Amino acid sequence: MSDEIEIDIDDLSRRMDGALASLRTEFASLRTGRASGSMLEPVQVEAYGQMTPINQLGTVNVPEPRMVTINVWDKAMVGKVEKAIRESGLGINPQLNGTIIMLPIPELNEERRRELSKVAGSYAEHARVAVRNVRRDGMDQIKKAKNNGMSEDDQKLWEAEVQELTDKHIGMIDKALETKQEEIMQV
Repeated sequence: MSDEIEIDIDDLSRRMDGALASLRTEFASLRTGRASGSMLEPVQVEAYGQMTPINQLGTVNVPEPRMVTINVWDKAMVGKVEKAIRESGLGINPQLNGTIIMLPIPELNEERRRELSKVAGSYAEHARVAVRNVRRDGMDQIKKAKNNGMSEDDQKLWEAEVQELTDKHIGMIDKALETKQEEIMQV
């Protein structure tokens, strides 16, 4: 490979890893019938003049497999946290007990499981598109380098390396999707 012309494979890999990390975060927010503190990560609360994540307003615990509790530190915020959860679209009905908000996780029915499985599939497709966009950027870098004097052999080597990186990340996304769909469909 040419010494003068370098394609930044590490940068491409880092960006593809970012797409995978984003997918895992989205998967964590999908409710599978088991309680998880991470399901509250996307929920923001209007607190002290700005949008704040719930985990910065109280302690999130999972005392049992089908229950999440939030011990809100500031009593004035309890109502706002409850309202944010209710309006978040998670489909959970919060119950108040002083400064503790309890979130019982209902059992998922078959229809809801299929729906969540489709949502997981669309999240995975978005991640695949992001990885392909990074691949396209890498291929564009290679084309520019070829126009600046990269040999055809070097071009083919770099293209193969970028494609291999892409295939590896797409495979990881597919595996993560398969695992999540199994988890969703598990009764």
